[in-house]
Amino acid sequence: MVKVTAEAVVQIQNAAGQAGAEGMALRIAAKRDFDGSIQYGMGFDEQADDDMLIDAEGIQVLVAKQSQPLLNGAVLDFVEMSPGNFQFIFINPNDTAGSSCGSSSGSSGGGCGGCGGGCH
Repeated sequence: MVKVTAEAVVQIQNAAGQAGAEGMALRIAAKRDFDGSIQYGMGFDEQADDDMLIDAEGIQVLVAKQSQPLLNGAVLDFVEMSPGNFQFIFINPNDTAGSSCGSSSGSSGGGCGGCGGGCH
């Protein structure tokens, strides 16, 4: 199961408001890259039949069946990477290659922002 920190919940709610996606669930996705690292994505979406639905402090999180094994035990957080540079990150025990940043789709205003150049 995926956990979402309180800090991430606040930012997800802000992003939903900015994107006009209030009441929509946040979909998070993961896929293993050719080098073994895990690539992440997130955006607001409707629930599909095979999605896992997680209630995380008042927000709904969707995880597609194919992403579930890669995200099992992961934590989505929102942290200050450098002064004034806040980003979503995934802390994931399944990602042995060390990639931990989230990217987004379906949101606006940088509320569900990705890595930029700050993560490896």
